[in-house]
Amino acid sequence: MNVKPADFGRVAVLMGGWSAEREVSLVSGEAVLRGLREAGVDAHGVDMGRDVVEVLRQGRYDRVFNVVHGRGGEDGQLQGVLEVLGLPYTGSGVLGSALTMDKYRTKQVWQACGLPTPPFLLLQGESDLARAAELGFPLMVKAALEGSSIGVYRVEDASALRDAWLRASECNSHVMAERCIQGSEFTASILGSEVLPLIRLETANAFYDYEAKYESDETRYLIPCGLQAGLEQRLQALCLEAFEAVGASGWGRVDLMLDEAGEPWLIEVNTVPGMTSHSLVPMAANSHGLSFPQLVWTLLAQTLEGEHA
Repeated sequence: MNVKPADFGRVAVLMGGWSAEREVSLVSGEAVLRGLREAGVDAHGVDMGRDVVEVLRQGRYDRVFNVVHGRGGEDGQLQGVLEVLGLPYTGSGVLGSALTMDKYRTKQVWQACGLPTPPFLLLQGESDLARAAELGFPLMVKAALEGSSIGVYRVEDASALRDAWLRASECNSHVMAERCIQGSEFTASILGSEVLPLIRLETANAFYDYEAKYESDETRYLIPCGLQAGLEQRLQALCLEAFEAVGASGWGRVDLMLDEAGEPWLIEVNTVPGMTSHSLVPMAANSHGLSFPQLVWTLLAQTLEGEHA
């Protein structure tokens, strides 16, 4: 498809929103806005508020580049609104967005499909903590409806488990415990049906948390990731299968661990990944020969290809 900037029309770059990831989203959105304008696109930044329907109507936009991270923008709500308005948009549709925003239900789908994911349990009350401990320490405790590692804690014993459950519950009541996999952490960036080179993540923190993602200059991102080509290809295929199994489409990221025995474990899916200077999708795209303006152009061009599933 020979696409010209004029083919996109007037583009709204939606960012901000009201989730705990608002500040990261604003940084991502400004980067996307600069990239699209550098590529010649008539792009306009929109800080998404509760009046988003009226703002989009008044702006007479032709399509939307969605960079709203977290609840409200990444969980199917915005996608449903855009479907009603008839505005093409980047990323996954309503189903894929809603499902992948819920880490617990994502893992249920993977489990039903026979895909490898660490043992897990929904913590519906304090009585579930003893059952969670049976998964074996260390454990990861996660606010299942948050992103950017917000409300995520690694715990080593029952006392820390209870404290982490209480803290995660402050984010939302949907909290899960997951066996912590000891090994190496990788992420797979997906563009359409293509999986970009894997990135291996190394941090001195207990895990790849918010500080390691967005603030630390000590986090290491290894591309090439150091795996043998055959193994990397198998992991890429696994990540694409996991991505499609939960209805995700367009672009996104799948995070996984490789344990000390060399076995892979799927962790989660991000359907609106970060686009900041520390972000992984732009990093993987660059290693694949795509500059940032080329990357955002490619993602926007997907909106010309048809409707979401």
